[in-house]
Amino acid sequence: MFVLRSDMQDFLTMNQSAPPPLSAESRVVSTSSLSFVASDTEDAQRALASLSDRYGNVDADDADIIVALGGDGLMLQTLHAHMESCKPIYGMNRGSVGFLMNEYREDNLPDRLSKADVTTIRPLELTATDEHGNEHMALAINEVSLLRQTSQAARLRISVDEKVRLEELVCDGIIVATPAGSTAYNLSAHGPILPITAQLLALTPISAFRPRRWRGALLPNGAKVDIEILEADKRPVSASADHTEIRRVTRVSVKESSKAKGVIMFDSDHGWDERILSEMFRY
Repeated sequence: MFVLRSDMQDFLTMNQSAPPPLSAESRVVSTSSLSFVASDTEDAQRALASLSDRYGNVDADDADIIVALGGDGLMLQTLHAHMESCKPIYGMNRGSVGFLMNEYREDNLPDRLSKADVTTIRPLELTATDEHGNEHMALAINEVSLLRQTSQAARLRISVDEKVRLEELVCDGIIVATPAGSTAYNLSAHGPILPITAQLLALTPISAFRPRRWRGALLPNGAKVDIEILEADKRPVSASADHTEIRRVTRVSVKESSKAKGVIMFDSDHGWDERILSEMFRY
């Protein structure tokens, strides 16, 4: 099934019974033991010292909740590091962007945590084959992106669920984004903002040259996207899953993970749904 953006409403209506890729949960989370992690910035390190002194700081393995102090980069790193344990991550902004973070306030932290909304994230699975035939695997919470490595444009063949949908896309690259990542690199490339519970992935070209008017597609979250790099020797392409990069790839497969998941917490008065809705009316 291949769904263009103009068909988004019909697609959502037809698939209301499918399980959403991300979901807000009502669950009781203990706040008795906290583990604080922080980025290297002065503000983050100062917050780490203050909060650790005030609430204690246990090892992450022994914590009920991990509190990340920094920006979105630190939040992604923390989610990746603790994906197998499924420990909830609560971020407070001591960085520059902070879309994934809550407001930094030191007072009444256990009370805020006990009232926070908990959301489960299903990442993307990237399988990439490099020029030597080696296979690489990585997970992406935000997006998988392919980018040209030289001054020459990339030439890509795109298949969805084993069927070729675009014989050749000449471009700077392409993005497969989750709803969580739709407001990141995907938005900068003029891709759509997706509601957090949308059962969709955004397939967004980066500076498409041919076909010039192709703006991308919305896919069901169960779709498998295969991308073949044409003339890979002459026009090398790299593939990135969040912070993991594989150079000079020849073929890439992307699908939503059925096993891995991360758990993130937001203040109940400013949850993820509200953040994404606000972004939709900001642009």
